[in-house]
Amino acid sequence: MAGRRPVSLAYGIQLPVQSQSALYAERWEADAGPADLVAVARAADRAGFSYVACCDHVAVPRRLASAMGTIWYDPVATLAHLAAVTERVRLLSHVAIVGLRHPLVTAKQYATLDHLSGGRLILGVGAGHVPEEFEALDVDFTSRGAVLDECVDALRAALGPEEYPVHHGKAYDFEGLGQRPRPAQPRVPLWVGGSSPAAVRRAALRGDGWLPQGDPRDRLPAQIERLRSLRAGAGLDSPFTVGAITEPLYVGTPAWDVGRRTLTGPPGELAASLREYRAMGVDQIQVRFRCRSRTELTDQIEAFGADVAPHLDAGPRLGIAAHP
Repeated sequence: MAGRRPVSLAYGIQLPVQSQSALYAERWEADAGPADLVAVARAADRAGFSYVACCDHVAVPRRLASAMGTIWYDPVATLAHLAAVTERVRLLSHVAIVGLRHPLVTAKQYATLDHLSGGRLILGVGAGHVPEEFEALDVDFTSRGAVLDECVDALRAALGPEEYPVHHGKAYDFEGLGQRPRPAQPRVPLWVGGSSPAAVRRAALRGDGWLPQGDPRDRLPAQIERLRSLRAGAGLDSPFTVGAITEPLYVGTPAWDVGRRTLTGPPGELAASLREYRAMGVDQIQVRFRCRSRTELTDQIEAFGADVAPHLDAGPRLGIAAHP
């Protein structure tokens, strides 16, 4: 937030392959597998990306499968696998539907991940949106917002430094139960996802950061102002990370149809457009590249890290091409 924002505009990526919704998956992902996922994560690691992210769905009902697909890798297993084959990039759950599980189960899984990765976890959490998923696991869908509020508080305790965490709440109650290994980080960053009024309030008052869901550029300033107002009203002045999901990108001039919303152009022009997010008060951007193969994606990641990222924090706006 104002006065406590990092100097640099950080950038991360939601990994391909691990979730394959028809809304964003590229065609090549249908035949991709673990080796492709590892190659992309390693490319992001080398290119200076702040994080790689993995989604969470336990099961997708038939009525939604044509849009969402049923390929959703488990985030803990996937991020742990990638932790072992990368060196510095952070590991983000974007987002874990933590209300589907008891906080002690979630804490055990993610504390172990943070321990094994040397403190690279960012825990992104969200309320979820698929009623059948909750029903199958015998969790009340209608109260998921209130449950998530308490889950965040319970996870603060369960992922803290104490071997025997304490939480007494309405939905969860635990004390005198030890969990080791503890996280490697003294405080695991907890980012809250969602763009509804309730989600923004939850992020502002309970989180260390905000992960918007589908907010275009013109809606972000009002959302960010609300975050600031809520935090100021509650007397909160701790570091807080504001995120944004950018338009699809393609570094350079594509020789194929990348879609009308995709931002294309030389590195300097792309950087100039992305700097507008920083001017709004955004601390980290999540990028996605249009691509026809794993190789094209890793080439785009490399080009972004080498040629676009160095210009994210300096220089005047140069203009940007939005593909027709």
